[in-house]
Amino acid sequence: MIRAHTTPQVRAAEADLLARLPEGALMQRAATGLGYAVLDLLGAAYGRRVLLLVGSGDNGGDALYAGALLARRGAQVEAWLLSSSAHEGGVAALRAAGGRIGAVRPAEFDVVVDGIVGIGGRGRLRPGAVAALEAVAGVPVVAVDTPSGVDVDTGEVDGPHVTADVTVTFGTHKTCHLVDPAAQACGAVHLVDIGLDLPEAPVEALQAADVAALVPRPHLDDHKYTRGVVGVRAGSAAYPGAALLSVAGAACGLAGMVRYDGDPAALDLVRAAHPEVVGPGRVQAWVVGSGSDTGAEDAVHRSVADGVPLVVDADALAFAALARGRPAVLTPHAGELARMLDVDRAEVEARWLEHARLAARRYDAVVLLKGRHTVVARPDGRVRVTTTGTPWLATAGAGDVLGGLIGSLLAAGLDPFAAASVGSWLHGAAATLASRHGPIVASDVAAAVPALVATLPTP
Repeated sequence: MIRAHTTPQVRAAEADLLARLPEGALMQRAATGLGYAVLDLLGAAYGRRVLLLVGSGDNGGDALYAGALLARRGAQVEAWLLSSSAHEGGVAALRAAGGRIGAVRPAEFDVVVDGIVGIGGRGRLRPGAVAALEAVAGVPVVAVDTPSGVDVDTGEVDGPHVTADVTVTFGTHKTCHLVDPAAQACGAVHLVDIGLDLPEAPVEALQAADVAALVPRPHLDDHKYTRGVVGVRAGSAAYPGAALLSVAGAACGLAGMVRYDGDPAALDLVRAAHPEVVGPGRVQAWVVGSGSDTGAEDAVHRSVADGVPLVVDADALAFAALARGRPAVLTPHAGELARMLDVDRAEVEARWLEHARLAARRYDAVVLLKGRHTVVARPDGRVRVTTTGTPWLATAGAGDVLGGLIGSLLAAGLDPFAAASVGSWLHGAAATLASRHGPIVASDVAAAVPALVATLPTP
């Protein structure tokens, strides 16, 4: 599990550790990890040119001590001090190792180390920092802890900021490493363990082992009914394909049976593609809304009346209030969530975390906000972020498959938060498996789920 802690949590853990360590030991741990991460990126130190952009905080100190390590290994290291109060010990260490401090000469650098602003930074970058970044545009960047200029605890971006190729963070991930748009500025994130003792994190991201432990697996004495029955109310005369794709997601094998109770116009399509799917009857979860058109409101009413968990998607999201307080997963994309909250889409895309949490509270349900890094929020504010997937997943019908997949997990017994986060992880990973770096369509994703589950580690 990747766990992302808030700045106050990290600060408290650092203070506790500092009280038990010799002075400077914690910074040395961080700087050593940073230095070796830069070495990994460069491949070698000797003769390479490294520029440190150094602010006034501890991040600047980390960058300076890491620069000293690199200089001792033969790198040509220069520090551009963007503050008159740079870390004195770090400045002395870099000078002692042969690094240069002062006016930066025009040069071709191999890498820039961003030590401008740390997790305590607030507000926009100062003009001097912006000018420094413009001067080294195009050079690979390693960010210290977080890219300067992003909001650490919300994942928001307002104004100029660093876009890193690698971010080296210490002790724990932070929200900005997982939540867009800031996560897009982080590049590859490398975690250095510095020995922090941290509480439960408010934001986390499942990994393969976590998913393997949560995916329902049949017992020796199970049969199709005990493994869960999922019902699908999707599709219409206008959008019969949505029914087929929702059923495809539900029929991936994670539940024991799929029932289709949707528009007759889609019934022949569903039967032809999935002869194992049966008609209406008792279910343990419903999937409603994909391509339902004018039938969406009735589908939500009927599904809520059954008193079982449900997935509310697409057209049915206009009637999501009917499921308020029920065990439900709402699956909007940014445009749909904007309509649900009566805000502009641009506001949602600028503040993914805030709006996902707001919707989860307002609708008293789990909200899965679909995006590059999908955000799954509970009404109590706890969040999981999905980091699996491929840009090729941006294809028509992929959301229909996701809704069916989550419904099958609900029917198999997972609670809405687990079903949404596991389903989203499987959906993204299956897309990557099916894609093999090339184009895919939504049905490819559904077809890849069984093979993906077979590759998961044994829990």
